Amino acid sequence: MSQPNEIERYTASQRSNHWMVAILFILAALSGLALFHPALFWLSNLFGGGAWTRILHPFLGVAMFLFFLILALRFWKHNHLTKNDRKWLGQIGDVIAGNDDKLPPVGRYNAGQKLLFWVMILCMLALLVTGVMFWRPWFAASFSIDLVRLAALIHAFAAWVLIAGIMVHIYAAFWVKGTMRGMLTGKVGRAWARHHHPEWYQEVTEEKRS
Repeated sequence: MSQPNEIERYTASQRSNHWMVAILFILAALSGLALFHPALFWLSNLFGGGAWTRILHPFLGVAMFLFFLILALRFWKHNHLTKNDRKWLGQIGDVIAGNDDKLPPVGRYNAGQKLLFWVMILCMLALLVTGVMFWRPWFAASFSIDLVRLAALIHAFAAWVLIAGIMVHIYAAFWVKGTMRGMLTGKVGRAWARHHHPEWYQEVTEEKRS
């Protein structure tokens, strides 16, 4: 139950969806890194050895994509770039310096979060399509060796971009105090919402009054 000074930011269902994607991402990333380079092969011990890592990795990837697809559909409408978002990006210096009073008002998500959302969608799609193309023994035989090699290259690139993006996402979640609370408990303080997401705060409070 929300306290008077709290606002619900995420439902239990949304949080469960997010953490399922997060867990599957970690497992897919670790198993993928184990297969990426011999120096990282020791990570395969987490999955019962090289053979099991090779078997499990594509299934973990497909599961991650499906749960992410649900999450993306849920938050799609909140991640369209607006005029204020373009202004926000143009004032990235103020963002880094923490000069929030100089920035245009932010909705449920700021422009940085929205860009990450779209980067994740592109990377997830790239990983799914290319992963299927060299998934042995099921699909790889349907493509030429040159296409399989190109798919593996794109797959690795998309994976590294996604890993880097998620690292930024995690850093930002801890950098902006109060953000992690929203995904852990579903609630955020009213002062936090007014300060970091004023347009969203106004929208939510007006909905509650109506």
